[in-house]
Amino acid sequence: MNSYDFQVTEREARIRANTPGSLSAYERSQRSLAGGVSTALRRSAKPYPMFYSHGEGAWITDVDGNRFIDYTLAWGPLILGHAPAAVNEALAAQLPLGHTFGAQHSLEYQAAELLCEAIPCADKVAFANSGTEIVQVALRLARAVTGRTLYLKFEGHYHGWDDSVLVSYKPAADACGSMSPIPVGIGQRPWSGAVVARWNDRESVAAAFAAHAGEISAIICEPMLCNSGCLPPLDGFLEFLRETATNNGALLIFDEVITGFRLARGGGQEFYGVTPDLATFAKACGGGLPLSVLAGRDEYMSWIADGRVVHAGTLNGNPLSLAAAVASLHCLTPEVYERLDRLGRQLRAGLQGALRAKGVPVVTTGEGAVFQLHFQAETPREYRDTIPSDKGLYAGFLLALLDAGVLALPDGRWYLSAAHGEDVIEETVRRVHSL
Repeated sequence: MNSYDFQVTEREARIRANTPGSLSAYERSQRSLAGGVSTALRRSAKPYPMFYSHGEGAWITDVDGNRFIDYTLAWGPLILGHAPAAVNEALAAQLPLGHTFGAQHSLEYQAAELLCEAIPCADKVAFANSGTEIVQVALRLARAVTGRTLYLKFEGHYHGWDDSVLVSYKPAADACGSMSPIPVGIGQRPWSGAVVARWNDRESVAAAFAAHAGEISAIICEPMLCNSGCLPPLDGFLEFLRETATNNGALLIFDEVITGFRLARGGGQEFYGVTPDLATFAKACGGGLPLSVLAGRDEYMSWIADGRVVHAGTLNGNPLSLAAAVASLHCLTPEVYERLDRLGRQLRAGLQGALRAKGVPVVTTGEGAVFQLHFQAETPREYRDTIPSDKGLYAGFLLALLDAGVLALPDGRWYLSAAHGEDVIEETVRRVHSL
């Protein structure tokens, strides 16, 4: 355990003194909203969940008027930053025309055409509203096409909150000896259909297919493990998964809810040069509005097109979300990704240097516009390697950042947007040096 504590007690007292509006709003919210928050992940914020009034570019302002450099970016969707002009203009144009139709409109094919042009595996796409539901569509489609009920997932990977996929996500160290699916919470159905393997471990994948020969419908993975450490695939690992799926009659599904439109315009599959059969997208593809996408090859998407596989949803293809998506996609040029990669490297190096100068053991993993800080000495390559990270020290660091006007996520993940300029990166590093 490192002795550096970032002066937690004093900082928490100062934050509480500077955020009475957030505390009052949180106390009021708890009287009518379960837990006082709209998703359980926000409840862990210290000293309490903050309430925000508005965001602009790389900055977000709370209800007390405190302004923060934002590296949470709404947990990933804001690839262009807060309230980008192009998206605002697209929404302003659509608002007076109608908020939703429950019927077809031209933005559907405009967005679909842009997505098919950008995503390597996309002959066709289908729309929904969240990452959780579009993953369910992908897995249903894989079961239908193969006639099999099981699927293979990796320890630490997150594919939504549905019972079928919310297993073996950040299991405790003493539970990692078993490769059986481990539910995350109580009330989940006891059978998920999941077969669990270890990320970047070829032997565990081969063993899973050997143990369940002819039963596995799909391999699903984040092409970079963003939800548990931003751990890239080792050289050749995605190619190995591609080959394994093909040789065993299973589909390869990339969950690109985070990597999509963040690592590259064509997602992780473009970035790493491996094309899956199906891929799911959300977060950045909606430009800040709720949107998810299933992209896939014609031979599989035809099962949805002709109704053999049911895909439904009242708000699917919502015109406001698609207006934002079309505007965002036009903004996401190769130059944007080159800049995000350069600034991401600059920020990672700056954070590492500032923290190591304080005697804090730290390594970073990730790519471009999404990376992770690990308060440990060794660079992790799979989920289990992240368990030794000093989470208590990182919690103190987060509080110190908040006190210094920098907002980051509690799990160690950092997001950049196109609105984060070099001046913002330099200011962030300066503030970390001053902690």
